Amino acid sequence: MPDFDMLVLGSGPGGQKAAIAAAKLGRRVAVIDRPDMVGGVSIHTGTIPSKTLREAVLYLTGLTQRDLYGQSYRLKEDITVSDLISRTQHVVGREVDVIRNQLSRNHVALFAGTGRFVDDHTVALREVTGHERLISAEHIVIATGTRPARPASVEFDGRTIMDSDNVLALERVPRSMVIVGAGVIGMEYASMFAALGSKITVVEKRAGMLDMCDVEVVESLKYHLRDLAVTFRFGETVAAVERHPRGTLTVLESGKKIPADAVMYSAGRQGLTDELDLDKAGLSADPRGRIAVDEHYRTEVPHIYAVGDVIGYPALAATSMEQGRTAAYHAFGEPVGRMHHLQPIGIYTIPEISFVGRSEDQLTEDRVPFEVGISRYRELARGQIIGDSHGMLKLLVSPEDRTLLGVHCFGSGATELIHIGQSVMGCGGTVDYLVDAVFNYPTLAESYKVAALDATNRLRQVDRMDD
Repeated sequence: MPDFDMLVLGSGPGGQKAAIAAAKLGRRVAVIDRPDMVGGVSIHTGTIPSKTLREAVLYLTGLTQRDLYGQSYRLKEDITVSDLISRTQHVVGREVDVIRNQLSRNHVALFAGTGRFVDDHTVALREVTGHERLISAEHIVIATGTRPARPASVEFDGRTIMDSDNVLALERVPRSMVIVGAGVIGMEYASMFAALGSKITVVEKRAGMLDMCDVEVVESLKYHLRDLAVTFRFGETVAAVERHPRGTLTVLESGKKIPADAVMYSAGRQGLTDELDLDKAGLSADPRGRIAVDEHYRTEVPHIYAVGDVIGYPALAATSMEQGRTAAYHAFGEPVGRMHHLQPIGIYTIPEISFVGRSEDQLTEDRVPFEVGISRYRELARGQIIGDSHGMLKLLVSPEDRTLLGVHCFGSGATELIHIGQSVMGCGGTVDYLVDAVFNYPTLAESYKVAALDATNRLRQVDRMDD
């Protein structure tokens, strides 16, 4: 008889939810993770610290209040790294306590150390003392997460040339910084450091940034960041990064040279699978360390599952949680619904971006007709109260059945607001529901009614022309 019914490698969002879901089903469950990484990358270097850092930046710089109190307004003049990190450490500590408590309360055994496969039912646990012991399980879930990908040609030192994990260990706020990569993580940190007053240069080999987002929203973000003195170098590739006594020099293949205090690489993520000895369990990973799974999150070995960032897109904490729960239910024959295809995306730039459904470009490419309804925060009483004149909400509406095809939001609270649109879309609601609904006043949620009225007025004009 195996030691456990389920053994989970990794305690991040996916691993936690898999373990707790299995425990709720009355199964014997264990989790293996390093003692300093309980909660996974999400808690220690990813989602939670970066979003907490963002809140600290917004609060201390007073950035969101400048429309009300003037462009020179700051809550604290000389903001130090310790000012920023103290809030982050507090939140991380509390979250780790919450996770430990949840696992303990559900009688999930937590082993401190790392694991590697011995065979498809057995894992060797290497404890912090160096001692090894074998643990067997009927089902195993791989939820080891990812680390920042590092180009082999770059000499990282974690202080002047760093990846996104090292940012939290900075000794001071850099006066200038080059950020290589205009993906989600790169743009989140670009906006944070720009808000702190750092002179940011973003280098991206593609022609644009955040290509999964609505074009109008991306243009709004670009305008806002340029207003914070961010420089964009699109279509450029880094040839070399040189370290000098006074900082760094980034040399582009086009010949341009960019001096800066620091360089941060945001070049994607690499799955943490290289030390798992996957081959001993009959498994393999692709060159980026990702493991292939089916719709139930089973690997090619049916009793071994993989969830979270280690399986690739969408690599979000929210989706990882659902993957973990789904995998545990499937492993023990518990009925479980498919994860809804409408998954909101939240990007914590300054201002925030969030969307659900399809974009204008996608609908045009698919030859799906649509009408647009827009609401701008500056036209809302709540927008004036909070001092956000940049925000906007866009609804994409089908002229045929008046359902919502996509919702795109930019501005304060975007990642919260999007769930109203998600709920309406998920329930098959129409734009008319939003027109007839009563929203609290003054709120940002009222933007749904304004945008819905805008869309229905446009639809009415088209109907009149057809008549």
